[in-house]
Amino acid sequence: MEIQGSAFTLRGWFDGDEASLQQHANNPNVSAFLLDRFPYPYTLNDAVTWITFMKKQEPHTNFAIAIDGQVCGGIALDLKVDANHNQAEIGYWLAEPYWGRGIITEAVQLLTHYAFETLGLIRVQAGVFSKNTSSMRVLEKAGYVKEGIMRNALIKKGVVMDQHLYAILKPE
Repeated sequence: MEIQGSAFTLRGWFDGDEASLQQHANNPNVSAFLLDRFPYPYTLNDAVTWITFMKKQEPHTNFAIAIDGQVCGGIALDLKVDANHNQAEIGYWLAEPYWGRGIITEAVQLLTHYAFETLGLIRVQAGVFSKNTSSMRVLEKAGYVKEGIMRNALIKKGVVMDQHLYAILKPE
């Protein structure tokens, strides 16, 4: 499964991606506003474990962001279940050398379209750490709307932060 962007490809995770994944993910600035399940430091063993796990996914909801054949980020939909089965939470990261180029905004737009058109979802949401204003701008540029702020909802490295909730609904 591949989705072509203007300067990147959203694609599955493959054997051979381990070195570039580890290189680009092993950055404290990348992990600063991600959930704790995204390790730092990010080791080669972490990359091997991740790629092994991702090769088994069904349906396809987690994509590598590849630039010139190298994994430079990741973007995924966490599908909800039960009464929330019609929605997902989107999450993403991008290697620091590629920040500020519009790549992640376009990737969010492409994956959101995939969520609506291929997976049949009607809502995609994102939770953003209060200090991550860059990610808030990404979501707003991609058409997401801030629905609220959950106070004291996150703790990262001992710092309590609010979480901003953004969402977009499938166009009718």
